[in-house]
Amino acid sequence: MRVWKFGDDIDTDAIIPGRFLTINDEKELAQHAFEGTRDDFAKLAQEGDVIVGGRNFGCGSSREHAPLALKGAGVRYIVAQSFARIFFRNAINVGLLPLVCPDTSAIRDGSSIVVHERKGTIIVDGKEYRIEPVPEFMYNIVEAAGLVGYAKQLKEVPLCTKSRR
Repeated sequence: MRVWKFGDDIDTDAIIPGRFLTINDEKELAQHAFEGTRDDFAKLAQEGDVIVGGRNFGCGSSREHAPLALKGAGVRYIVAQSFARIFFRNAINVGLLPLVCPDTSAIRDGSSIVVHERKGTIIVDGKEYRIEPVPEFMYNIVEAAGLVGYAKQLKEVPLCTKSRR
């Protein structure tokens, strides 16, 4: 897997410009990911690539289109020092796993990366970094391709088994 390195405060407008918010197909959105910010991304991103950012990744407008565009481009993980809260939730809801790594400053663009999310580590060019643990329910949502898929998997459980008269 290859690293696409970004800095601090990467906002959702940089990930997917507002003029593309009428598109809802993740593959079509992916064609415009980082347009005007890093134009080579949409052309060169490959299945399994990993975005690595600094602090406050995904700040700005609340739009599901941003993580959808990254997912459509084949990104499997986003690793950052911190995330904007709504972006973090939107990423999980569309089936993309955000991982918090306390220090990403030494990770370089184009590096080779191996993610061991359940072990709590990433290996970048042979160096190990710790990542924060991910709750099991978040894995379940991501593995179901997002919140909608996860909800479809849940069995209905009656709230009350006795009828009220």
